Amino acid sequence: MRTADNSGIPIISARNLTVGYGNEPIIEDVSFDVFHGEVFAVLGRSGCGKTTLFKALMGLLEPQQGSVVVDGEEVLPVSEPGSERMLRKIGVLFQSGALFSSMTVAENVALPLRQYTAFPERTIEQLVSLKLTEVGLGGHEGALPSEISGGMARRAGLARAMALDPKILFFDEPSAGLDPVTSAELDRLILHINRSLETTMVIVTHELASIMTVAHRVIMLDGDEKNIIAVGAPRDLMEKTEDSRVRDFFERSPSGE
Repeated sequence: MRTADNSGIPIISARNLTVGYGNEPIIEDVSFDVFHGEVFAVLGRSGCGKTTLFKALMGLLEPQQGSVVVDGEEVLPVSEPGSERMLRKIGVLFQSGALFSSMTVAENVALPLRQYTAFPERTIEQLVSLKLTEVGLGGHEGALPSEISGGMARRAGLARAMALDPKILFFDEPSAGLDPVTSAELDRLILHINRSLETTMVIVTHELASIMTVAHRVIMLDGDEKNIIAVGAPRDLMEKTEDSRVRDFFERSPSGE
């Protein structure tokens, strides 16, 4: 697998990050970097704070302390002035694709182009067609989300996330609910986009097959410690770790067995 460029300035940098809800922190004093072109995965058991961290990295949840810097700019809450500039640098694929059911596939993909650009309609149509072709959905522009499969909906969501040619793509459990064959096809598509466009990717997942296929490097969160307990290449962690919590995760073993 091609390795990312870890020699330069991080494209994402989290420092002393504490995030939670109300007065209760879910993760505490977490620091890590993500580098240009890297496929970076956030792992851990349910309830460890993966989704909480995911939201903080995009500005959907304001940190209780610490900071997140994306491409040289500190991430602001999406409600604050100035957050729009950073949001144009990222694309997000949510679980199930999160398509608007009343809109066609093409209309869904066109949404960010209409919101953030002044392109004429003809240019938007051409860009939408290009993005759908890139994810293998050329010819499905007029379909409604209810008329396509779950895997196709995930691809359509990815096309929408790519509409503005973002530097960073965020994936929230991209393979959740998909059968093994469709999940593997999505993994291959993610790898193709990463290799051809050198797009940095941050993936929140617990799917071991996907982790081993696409991730250059991972961090593992632990809900009890509220922090990172492992960082490295996934195969190295699987084969060399001495931490029973990490080993149990990769071996799919209940704790203590």
